[in-house]
Amino acid sequence: MLIPSYYLPAAFGLTAVGVWGTSDFLGGLGSRRASAFLFTSIVHGSGFALAAALALAIRSPLPKGTSIFWALIAGAVGGSALALFYRALAGGKMGLIAPIAAVLSAGIPTIVTAFSEGLPGTRQILGFVLAVIGVWLISRAESTQDSNDGTSPGNDKNGRRPQGLGTAVLAGIAFAGFYLCIHRAGNGSALWLAVYSRFASLLVTLAFVSFTRQFRAVPRPILAIAVVAGILDITGSVAFIRASQIGRLDVAVVLSSLYPAVTVVLARIFLHEHFSRARTLGMLAALAAVPMIAG
Repeated sequence: MLIPSYYLPAAFGLTAVGVWGTSDFLGGLGSRRASAFLFTSIVHGSGFALAAALALAIRSPLPKGTSIFWALIAGAVGGSALALFYRALAGGKMGLIAPIAAVLSAGIPTIVTAFSEGLPGTRQILGFVLAVIGVWLISRAESTQDSNDGTSPGNDKNGRRPQGLGTAVLAGIAFAGFYLCIHRAGNGSALWLAVYSRFASLLVTLAFVSFTRQFRAVPRPILAIAVVAGILDITGSVAFIRASQIGRLDVAVVLSSLYPAVTVVLARIFLHEHFSRARTLGMLAALAAVPMIAG
């Protein structure tokens, strides 16, 4: 059964949700036994290789110079965003960092699209609100103790700004920049745009690895996880690019930002992680938002 054309942007966006969420789950597993930046470089490298091979195999037409430029900028910004995000997580409270970055990365493109393309319908706006609430609740880390005991990295007991907050804001803005730049790349081949974008991300990530001297041997099982995560990640990027090409950018961004829900569900199934009331409410909000955003 063919999907009606007006549902295709939502279908591509939800595809990105599934593969990005699974990729992040695998990334979380792999990063426990390898340098996060080195692991991410392998993820980017495998995704780049797969997309380039597919684009050449099917003889996908090369995009124009302007499209390539914006794809490279998007990749560089996206790679920087990931580095900033990891740094923020390492130095601050995950329960504060992740939701701020997620909401900013979805909110900024939504506002820009409202000015450039006009406001979406009332139903979609309500769906956006539900989705943002869902992402916030799903992304919040669980804690078994009071975070204001003065021992956590993000402690603001003395009235200071929580540690990592500024970096989280920069990461969220940078992720939003990726969405906006890849949208500016236009309607060229989604595969090639993903290739150029991922090439720039790979260069940025390798630069971080080189600067911090994190080159080291990676166990084969972790290498395999990184390769699979890279395949899934590039698939999500291609799906997102297609969603933003054939539909509104805000719809593609907000739907795609629901990917933490998949990561949480997989962690619950395979790692038996706690499924709190807040995350349950976030999942319900996300599920309710999907048909409203899809129209």
